[in-house]
Amino acid sequence: MLTLFHSPNSRSSAIVTLIDEMDIADRIDLRIVTIPRQDGSGAPDPANPHPEAKVPALVHDGQVITERAAIILHLTTLFPDSGLAPRVGTADWGRFATWLTWYQGVVEPVVIFAAAEIGHPWLTATFRGPTEMAARLRGALEEGPWLMGDSYSAADLLLHSPFAWFPAATPDDPLIRDWVARCMARPARARTLAADAARMAA
Repeated sequence: MLTLFHSPNSRSSAIVTLIDEMDIADRIDLRIVTIPRQDGSGAPDPANPHPEAKVPALVHDGQVITERAAIILHLTTLFPDSGLAPRVGTADWGRFATWLTWYQGVVEPVVIFAAAEIGHPWLTATFRGPTEMAARLRGALEEGPWLMGDSYSAADLLLHSPFAWFPAATPDDPLIRDWVARCMARPARARTLAADAARMAA
């Protein structure tokens, strides 16, 4: 059994969108939980199994899986016919896994440090910065139109997400901005946003 713990308008919205894109909603039990939010609203939910009271958290047969890159890798491996990831064991799958883990280990820290105006030589040496991040995205999209080539994948879904939430962080590059706009225009994302808005209103 698969259960996703989700809070509307949060990082877990990307996983809800992924599930829609993969057409596996009937295979996953969606549970809505509260989380502490940056504006001071919300609170930890005792029903949430995430060890840090965050989302997303995916429970598979009693095992708790967290971090969006890990959940994406897990779901696309469980459902390989979804078309959102290359086949496990291929060279393209290695490239796909690289995009996801680069996002988790580099992109999100770089975006957050820049937004918080935090800088230090150690951070630059470890993560580089917005210029290097933009150059790597542009290099892939020049061969694109998607990060993996001709087809939209879960790598695009995850990698565009900080720029969808924080437009000011989007690199000032027409190629990247067009890619972000195309990712944001996906019908599955629109359905997630509408469902999240209804949940917040309720």
